[in-house]
Amino acid sequence: MSAKSTISKEIFAPLDERMLGAVQVKRRTKKKIPFLATGGQGEYLTYICLSVTNKKPTQASITKVKQFEGSTSFVRRSQWMLEQLRQVNGIDPNRDSAEFDLLFENAFDQWVASTASEKCTFFQILHHTCQRYLTDRKPEFINCQSKIMGGNSILHSAADSVTSAVQKASQALNERGERLGRAEEKTEDMKNSAQQFAETAHKLAMKHKC
Repeated sequence: MSAKSTISKEIFAPLDERMLGAVQVKRRTKKKIPFLATGGQGEYLTYICLSVTNKKPTQASITKVKQFEGSTSFVRRSQWMLEQLRQVNGIDPNRDSAEFDLLFENAFDQWVASTASEKCTFFQILHHTCQRYLTDRKPEFINCQSKIMGGNSILHSAADSVTSAVQKASQALNERGERLGRAEEKTEDMKNSAQQFAETAHKLAMKHKC
């Protein structure tokens, strides 16, 4: 099981939440954290996760999850409601970059994703989630590539794929219907021809009998 699948199962599922996406990150700038603040647990991996509640009304949140060195379990750390997100900074709109910033009402973090592709996927899901669940104060997305904001996103591609599949299935059914229609017409013609032949044969038989 992948790390993200395990996080979804261990951190979010028990709280009746559904994880939509996650990105593994490291800080671009090191924060000075007292030894006691981390419990002396040494190195760790950090994931920024986006989740929603299964219960209505749906609540979306961003959670920082850590896995400490030598441990197989994950720990929930900081969490913000999606409404608290004020700005998403993609750093460079002209090239693939793993760097990004998240600005909340009471926090600001500078991150580097494990890969630019993973950051892009997370941004696409984050942008879509903001558009879907936030009605009033939506965060500002700045310095982001166009593929994150619009038509080339994986979400739109997935939707296009589904639409294409439905259209192909519909076309196949229509073609099948047309073939069945033609077969029924041929069957009816054969039936009529057979009936005419039988009637003609019967008339001939009666004529010769007379």
